Amino acid sequence: MPGRGDRGGEKQKPKNAKRTLVRIIKYLAAYKWVVAALVVLAFLSNVGNLMGPRLAGEAIGVVEEGAKLGPGHIDMDRVVRYALQMAAFYVGSTLLSFLVGIGMARVGRRIANHMRRDVFHKLMVMPVSYFDRNQAGDIISRVSYDVDVVTMSLSSDVVQIITSLVTVVGSFVMMVIISPPMVCLMIFTIPLAIWYTRYMSKKTRPLYSKRSRAYGAMNGFAEEMFSGQKTILAYANEDRVTENFSEINRAAAEAYKNSDGLGVTMGPTIGMINNFGLSAIGMGGAVLYLLNIVGLKQISSFVLYSRKFSGPINEISNIINEIYSALAAAERVFEFLDEPEEPEDAPDALELRDCRGSVEAEDVSFGYTPEKTVLRNISLEAKPGQTVAIVGPTGAGKTTIINLLMRFYDVSSGTIRVDGHEEREYTMSSLRRGYAMVLQDTWLFDGTIFENIAYGREDATREEVVAAAKAAMIHNYIMRLPEGYNTRISEDGGNISKGQKQLLTIARAMLYNTSMLILDEATSNVDTNTEKSVQKAIRGLMQGKTCFVIAHRLSTVQNADKILVIDHGELTESGTHRELMEKRGFYYRLYASQYE
Repeated sequence: MPGRGDRGGEKQKPKNAKRTLVRIIKYLAAYKWVVAALVVLAFLSNVGNLMGPRLAGEAIGVVEEGAKLGPGHIDMDRVVRYALQMAAFYVGSTLLSFLVGIGMARVGRRIANHMRRDVFHKLMVMPVSYFDRNQAGDIISRVSYDVDVVTMSLSSDVVQIITSLVTVVGSFVMMVIISPPMVCLMIFTIPLAIWYTRYMSKKTRPLYSKRSRAYGAMNGFAEEMFSGQKTILAYANEDRVTENFSEINRAAAEAYKNSDGLGVTMGPTIGMINNFGLSAIGMGGAVLYLLNIVGLKQISSFVLYSRKFSGPINEISNIINEIYSALAAAERVFEFLDEPEEPEDAPDALELRDCRGSVEAEDVSFGYTPEKTVLRNISLEAKPGQTVAIVGPTGAGKTTIINLLMRFYDVSSGTIRVDGHEEREYTMSSLRRGYAMVLQDTWLFDGTIFENIAYGREDATREEVVAAAKAAMIHNYIMRLPEGYNTRISEDGGNISKGQKQLLTIARAMLYNTSMLILDEATSNVDTNTEKSVQKAIRGLMQGKTCFVIAHRLSTVQNADKILVIDHGELTESGTHRELMEKRGFYYRLYASQYE
């Protein structure tokens, strides 16, 4: 996956353009009857267009015949009739084109909706490891920009290709019928145009793939900077961030210029090739006219058909660029859809019901990558109702233990058991429903305070929500707001303080009726007095439940039933606060360092 630093280098072609095209067609297949009807309408529309040159030639033929007989012998009624027929065919063709365009636009919107649903569903079943490895902005780019490119191509290019092919084939057939010798005069331009189109397609296809990656990298960087705006301002780092973005933006603009700049040359070049053919028709037609092989009627119709023949070839060359751009974007979408999902539950997986909260880990080792082990032979036991604290220096592996308990990752070796059964014996969803979590990185969504606290408990009553808010020491603050629990907070709680956000997430966890609770630095943004009250409320609320607490401030875990000390991925000490202090070991030194 390219990062922000991937701004050039080797040009990569789509891995499998044919396979990508087949998968796009599968989306179209859901609307096959609608598309088939639109194809028929497009065919009829082009047939109507193809009648115009023939009728124009007939009208010119009438004028030519009358002129040979002398002034006053031109049958204007026939000329007008041919003109009216031409107008009728062109108007009907235009109306059919409108219907086809509207129909394909609707099909495109439905496919976009279908594709985005597939992508969003995929997001919901992706392992946490994927989001740890990839930028949020790049993922968003696949959901929005890349899907838009694909559906816009489906909405317009499919119909355009059909109409162009009908026009090219129909025009060629009519030209052969009118005058085979004149066809021979322009036939040399066809293989030249085809060769040039294929040659340029090979050049532009990898450039469109590179453009999609560059836009994904730019979106990823922008998303990161938007989320960290306050930190950027606090460190007065605006100029450096702007310079970095300018460099990435230049790379995206360069990728856009290289792809579209080369692509736009195809249409004019094909037009020039076709104009050579038109010049040959003009000169050759004049010679054939002087030799009485063709008349003005045939020449005029042939010239009009030749323009209809060459016009779509120009359009097809431009459409090919757009199709390759769409294929590059679709490939990124399908690459995401093909990413491995979370492991499926075993066919005989158990539902974790009436959980007692007994958790055991035996000789657990784990590494995020095979070459680097993060945890080594960790063993722990948490009995129902116990509070187990996990402490240690930054990077020791504390949060990794939580990731393993929740099965965000699976252990490399060893076992974790809940209520006597190995974690993988349970369904993933029931295991995770057994835990409530409060993390250091709080998450709130755009909605009311009531909705945010009741998240995960849609059946919660107002009394239950209020009770949880009181236990989390946030009720009084809520009641001071203009609309109380109906106050709407912005995305991620941007209009309230960080400490208040954390209290809301604690209230949410208290309301969630589970047997086990995970607190990962849950009180790090709360003042000391409030923290003591919240800890007291948590202990009262968690009677008979198991609680795992990760904390750097050791003063918050003194009352834990068991404290596990992790250092460099190993369990170095365990016991109560008093027992560990009496040992005067690593925990003692950690505790003492916080009070020096």
